[in-house]
Amino acid sequence: MMKKRLRKFSLILALPMLAGVIAFTPTENYFEISKNLEIFTNLYKQLNIYYVDETKPGDLMKTGIDAMLESLDPYTVYYPESKIEDYRFMTTGQYGGIGALINTIDGDVTIMEPYEDYAAFEAGLKAGDIIRTIDGREVDGLDSEQISTLLKGQAGTKVAIEIERPGQEAITTYTVERQDVQIPDIPYYGMIDEKTGYIHLRSFTKTASAEVKRALVDLEKNQGMTQLIFDLRGNGGGLLREAINIVNIFVPKGTEIVSTRGKLDEWNKTHNALAEPLSPELPLVVLVDGSSASASEIVSGALQDLDRAVVVGNSTFGKGLVQQTKDLSYNTKLKLTVAKYYIPSGRCIQKLDYSHRDEGYVDEVPDSLIQEFRTSGGRKVYDGRGVSPDVAVGPEELSNILNGLMLNHVVFHYATNFARSNESISEPEDFDLGEGYDTFVQFALDSDFNYDTRTERVMEQLREIAEAERYYQGAEDAFAKLEAELMPEKSRDLYKFRDQIEFTLEEEIVSRYYYQEGAIRYGLRHDPVLRRATEIFEGEYDQILRPAAPQD
Repeated sequence: MMKKRLRKFSLILALPMLAGVIAFTPTENYFEISKNLEIFTNLYKQLNIYYVDETKPGDLMKTGIDAMLESLDPYTVYYPESKIEDYRFMTTGQYGGIGALINTIDGDVTIMEPYEDYAAFEAGLKAGDIIRTIDGREVDGLDSEQISTLLKGQAGTKVAIEIERPGQEAITTYTVERQDVQIPDIPYYGMIDEKTGYIHLRSFTKTASAEVKRALVDLEKNQGMTQLIFDLRGNGGGLLREAINIVNIFVPKGTEIVSTRGKLDEWNKTHNALAEPLSPELPLVVLVDGSSASASEIVSGALQDLDRAVVVGNSTFGKGLVQQTKDLSYNTKLKLTVAKYYIPSGRCIQKLDYSHRDEGYVDEVPDSLIQEFRTSGGRKVYDGRGVSPDVAVGPEELSNILNGLMLNHVVFHYATNFARSNESISEPEDFDLGEGYDTFVQFALDSDFNYDTRTERVMEQLREIAEAERYYQGAEDAFAKLEAELMPEKSRDLYKFRDQIEFTLEEEIVSRYYYQEGAIRYGLRHDPVLRRATEIFEGEYDQILRPAAPQD
C-alpha cells in the first residue's frame, strides 16, 4: 500500500530523468502525500503490534492496497510476487503449468478441458476428470485461485495429481511435468467458402500481430482468399502496440491510428502506421460483441473511422483507457491507468465515468454529453458508448431451460458420458447428434436440474393480485388451465427449444474430440453473425462504406 500511496510521488521524482522537463505537482501535494504516508505507517505498525488476534501483515497490506485501488477503476491492479505468473500470462499468453482449464462443478474440482498437445493432454487427463489431491494435498474446500497456484509452477517441475474419472471406481495418480503453456492469440483461421477467409483473434499478447500476418499470408497466397472476416468477439484486449500493428496491416503507412492523452506529457502521443500495409485493399468485415474491449475496440473503431472495414455484430464493451505497468519492490508490479485513447475520428469510446462516482457507484457517460463525430468518408459515429456496429446483428436470447441445463452442468456431464462411450466422431463441420438427442433428453430428465421463467413469475404475481382484489375465487379452474399451458415442463421444453440446446450440446461434444479449434469450426456452421457478414460482401459492402453522399 505504501508503494501505491507513493505512486504520484515516485512518478514526480523519476520522470525528469526519463522524460526531461515536466510540470511538477504543487508543494502542498508533497505535504499531503508525506502526511498521509506517516499516518498510514503508524496505523499499520499499531495494528500489527496491538490487535487482539494475531495478524498476517502481508494479507493485511494486500487488503489495504486492493481496497485503495478499487476506488479508482477495475484496471488499476497490484500484482504481488505470488501473482506474477498471472501478469506474465496477461502480456505474453504464456504461463508455467499443466495446460488445462479447471472449474468447480457440484463441489468437485473438475478438468473442463485439457489444452491440446500440452502436459495435461499428453499425460492422459480428460475433460470431466475430478481432481482429488495435488501433491498429496486434498483440494476439497480450496477455491479456484488456490488450486491454480498449486498446479502452476516452473517448467520442468513435476506435480502429482490424483484423479477420479467418471465411470471408473479406482482413483489414479498422474505425474505431470509442468511446461511453458503458450495460449495462441489465434485459436483458428481458415476458409469458410471459396472466397472468404476467417481469422478468430482471441487476445492481444506480444505475438498477436505476427500471428495475424502469418494467417493472412497463408489465406491469401495459399488458399485463395479475396475477402476477410476478422472475428474479435469475446476478445477483451491486451497490448496497445499490437492493436496498432494489426490496424497497420490494412491501412497505408503514415495513417493516424490512435492517440493517447494523459496527465503527463509523455502520454500525449499520436500513433501512426509505421510500415507499408500487407493487405491495403482487401475487403474486410470485423465482428464484435459486448465482450470486445480495449485493444479490440481500437482495431474495430479505427478501421470503422477510416472507412476501411464494415463492423458487424453488437456494440462493444466501451473501454477507452490505457494502462502501463510499473515495477515495484520485491518483484511486485502495479498496472495503472495512465491515459485515455482516441481513435481517428477524435472520439473516445469509454462508457463508464470512473472520475465521477456517486456514493461509490459508477455511471455511464450521460446521453447529454455524447458527441457526434465523422468517419473519413463522412459517416456519423459517436463517443462514450463503445463501438457501435455498422450492421447490428442481435444475439439470440437463450431459453430458460438451456440456462438451467448449463448452470446445473447437465450438458457438460452428458458430453463426458458421450466421450467415454464413443472413440471418435465425424469432423466438426459435419457432426450431427441426430436421433442421439432423444438419449440426451432422457439423461436430462433423470438429472436434478431446475429452471424458472418470466412467465412463471408473472403468473405468480397475477395470482397474488387477483386474490388481493377478490377476483381469484371462482376463477381457480381458469388459472389452473392457463398455468398448465404456460408453466415450464421439462420434457416439452427440451423439444420446444431443441435448436438452441442441440447446438450447445453438439459444440460441447465436439470440443471433447477436437478441442477449442473444433468448437470454433463447429460453431461457424450455425453462426448468424457470420452469415450476415458473408451477405454484406455480396452487395452492401461498398454501399455501407461509401454512401452516395455524406450523412446529414
